[in-house]
Amino acid sequence: MNKHTALILFAHGARDPRWAAPFQRLQKMTQESLPDCAVELAFLEFMTPSLPELVSDMVAKGIQKITVSPIFLGQGGHVLRDLPILIEQLNVTYPDLDMQLATAVGEQESVLLAIRDYCVSLA
Repeated sequence: MNKHTALILFAHGARDPRWAAPFQRLQKMTQESLPDCAVELAFLEFMTPSLPELVSDMVAKGIQKITVSPIFLGQGGHVLRDLPILIEQLNVTYPDLDMQLATAVGEQESVLLAIRDYCVSLA
C-alpha cells in the first residue's frame, strides 16, 4: 500500500462512547502495521465520522484507493443492505476513486478461529 491508499474500519456505532474503545485499539494496531496506509474508523450511526464524511475528507487529502472493511461478525442487514447503498452513493459522488468493499470480518476463517481459541481458553 502507499500514501494514496486507505483502509476504513467500518463499525455500527453506539450511543455510549465507551463502546468504541476496542475499535479504536484495533484502528491503532492496524495503523501501526500499515504505516504507509491511512487507517481510520467510520461508523454507520450514532458516532462520527460517518462513512461519507470520512471518504470526503480522504479524497480531499488525495487518497485514491480505499478499502472498506466491515468490522461486523456477520453479513447481517447493515452489511447486506445499508453498506452497499452507501458504497454505491460514494462511487457516484467520487467516480475516480477506487473503492473496494471487503466481506464482514467475522466471515473470515482466521477471525472465527481466534474467537474459538479465546472461548476454548475459558473452559
